[in-house]
Amino acid sequence: MRSGTAQVPVSAPTPPRPTPRTPLHPGAWWLWSLALGTAATRTTNPLLLTLLIATSAYVVVTCRQHTPWSRSYNAFVKLALAVILIRLAFAVVLGSPIPGTHTLLTLPEVPLPDWAQGIRLGGRVHAEGIVFALYDALRLATLLICVGAANALANPTRLLKCLPGALYEMGVAVVVALTFAPNLIADVQRLRAARRLRGRQDKGIRGLLHVGLPVLEGALERSVALAAAMDARGYGRTADVPPAVRSTTTVLTLGGLLGVCAGTYGVLTAEGGTYGLPVLLAGLTTALVGLRLGGRRAARTRYRPDPWDARAWLVTASGIAVAALMFLAEAQNPAALEPGVIPLTAPTLPLWPAAAILLGLLPAVLAPTPKEPS
Repeated sequence: MRSGTAQVPVSAPTPPRPTPRTPLHPGAWWLWSLALGTAATRTTNPLLLTLLIATSAYVVVTCRQHTPWSRSYNAFVKLALAVILIRLAFAVVLGSPIPGTHTLLTLPEVPLPDWAQGIRLGGRVHAEGIVFALYDALRLATLLICVGAANALANPTRLLKCLPGALYEMGVAVVVALTFAPNLIADVQRLRAARRLRGRQDKGIRGLLHVGLPVLEGALERSVALAAAMDARGYGRTADVPPAVRSTTTVLTLGGLLGVCAGTYGVLTAEGGTYGLPVLLAGLTTALVGLRLGGRRAARTRYRPDPWDARAWLVTASGIAVAALMFLAEAQNPAALEPGVIPLTAPTLPLWPAAAILLGLLPAVLAPTPKEPS
């Protein structure tokens, strides 16, 4: 019998796994979202506002990660719907300053004293007033949804690392406050799921009482652990800065913030179209110089700072482009961006402002959430 050599099967080489892409800078998400919100303030056209909402929603669905704070987008959408309903209810009950000729219904009117001139309860409800209230409420709802998109896309912990040194203490407080609610919701869902698996009641007042105590205990333990970690990392330690530098920092920061507030008011109102943008830029520059000087107090280093790469520039530029083109469209054709209600006409969709809004979809191409391997 001839002996042969055993052949060992050779397995195919394992293909190298792709390197995970670095998450997008959280500041880029906030700038993109705020730019879309700024674009929403320049129009009351419901078609354009709906397109802005759809753009932000598609980017959130495509780019958000599976984290506790990413669930906040649904809460902002519900808040926006509540704002619309409340605004319409006020328009029905308290009336509208817009006169109308199309009466929808007539409510019993409550007589008011003479000192309450200009206010009414009940009476005729006109279609023009309801449509005007709907347009106004939809603009505010779009702004809330854009802010919700920033909360769902940007990691608050990573955003803290990007703040200037002068805002470090305030940033820690804000981030702790923002992360407390999502963690609380996650604890409630986890405990309710555990009670369901054990066959116990998880709904109603009784179930809430049994879940509430463990949730509060977990929040307390998390707070103690956070305080110990902050103390171990030297939180609150500051460097010595000359008094003249501190005074200059305070003056520049407060003056710059006042300039930003005045400039923002001028940009958002028709009366401040001439001085709004220069005052805003001057205030922003002054505030940045003050924050740069104030950063000398913070004696801390950053571990693996988030890079501001080309994707962050492109995402930010897409949002700024949407806002800038909406400003241009408002200057060239204000009637298309603010449809009138007297006489009552159906709004039309302006083509190139709508195409400008579609530029906000660029983050869905640049920073999508990677699919989990099956």
